[in-house]
Amino acid sequence: MKTTVKNLTPTKVQLTVSLGKKELDDAEHVALHKLAKKVKVSGFRTGKVPESVAAKHVDSQQLQMETVDNAVSKAVAEAFLSESLRALARPEVEVTKFVPGEMLEFTAETEVMPKVKLAKYDSLKVPKREKVTVKKADIDEVLTRIRTQLATKVTVDRAAKMGDDVVIDFVGKKDGVAFDGGTGNDHTLALGSGSFIPGFEEAVVGHKPGEDFEIKVPFPKNYHVDDLAGQSVVFETKLKEVKEVQLPELTDELAAKVGPYTSAKDLTDDINRELQAQRDRAAAEQLRDDLVKQLVEKSTVPVPDVILKSQLESLERDVTQNLMYQGVTLDVYLKDKGFKTREEWIEKELTAKAEERSKASIALAELSDKEKISVTADELAARISQFKEQYAKDQSMAARFDDAEVRRDIESQLVIDKTIDKLVSLNS
Repeated sequence: MKTTVKNLTPTKVQLTVSLGKKELDDAEHVALHKLAKKVKVSGFRTGKVPESVAAKHVDSQQLQMETVDNAVSKAVAEAFLSESLRALARPEVEVTKFVPGEMLEFTAETEVMPKVKLAKYDSLKVPKREKVTVKKADIDEVLTRIRTQLATKVTVDRAAKMGDDVVIDFVGKKDGVAFDGGTGNDHTLALGSGSFIPGFEEAVVGHKPGEDFEIKVPFPKNYHVDDLAGQSVVFETKLKEVKEVQLPELTDELAAKVGPYTSAKDLTDDINRELQAQRDRAAAEQLRDDLVKQLVEKSTVPVPDVILKSQLESLERDVTQNLMYQGVTLDVYLKDKGFKTREEWIEKELTAKAEERSKASIALAELSDKEKISVTADELAARISQFKEQYAKDQSMAARFDDAEVRRDIESQLVIDKTIDKLVSLNS
């Protein structure tokens, strides 16, 4: 077998493979063995016809086709292996010459894992960062959220102000006609929450219980209902009740209600530790991201179309699922972002991210090869055990981690994690 390689692009190759008599004889033997199982010859049971006899009864054209198929299938795999090329898709094969029993020549074209020229990855520039610290204001913010959750709401006879809860009736009208979804009765609204369209909550401030008034506000231009987007409307509103939100004092008793704390100081110290741990993790993750970004920027990393397409599909799937969890459709999201079509969204928002991800994946794969990074059976088993424990209450989900493909994905992610760990250690 003779193979020549032509690089069509940095990520696509065309192999020209020539086979001689020996390779074709071997392929014909395999083809004849297969066809002999189906041929019917008087005096022999089907499937038991000797190949020498079957050769005289099989269709010669069918035998040639099977021979070519067998020869090509075997030669393609051997050719890419011998040239140390990793095909990323099934090669497109075209037979260019065929002399039965004598020679066969064909081309095989496909995208391959590109050759990557890595930067000097053990001397990347580590950005200087200020030490992450937790300020008193950060702790106070958490404490305020906790106190708000345990707050007492007292009905008061005064004008509403930001921070109050109010109970209102309202009817939204456009051009004097009530519109769908614009009516509410005995609705509790936290002033300052931003849960209503801009301007509504501010317009409630200053009114007292029992007052009827109108709130004139425009809907946002990107509002998900076309008939209301950018339109001015009037909400006929009645303020029925004002509730003052009274936060409890930070005491030892309050701390005991929140968790296993014996004092307010214990609670405050625990918040401090958790915030510090969160910021340390975020700083470490940012360092990892920065080093990978530098590695990609300083390396030469061609991106095959098949990998870019896969990343685009993954990104689109992630965005769509996240929107679904939020109760938002993709069409509403695209309109909100100002994209006219799905294709425009993919081109302007996803493509650059997909290319960045693709380059990082390829560069890290090259680095793991150079540093001979792998995952042991024990490491894989430990990670899978963690996942199973995490989803112990969902047996169907836990069972997924026994799937071979899922296990391969977990192993691949472990290799990436260990490779980035190595990158960090080399630049520490």
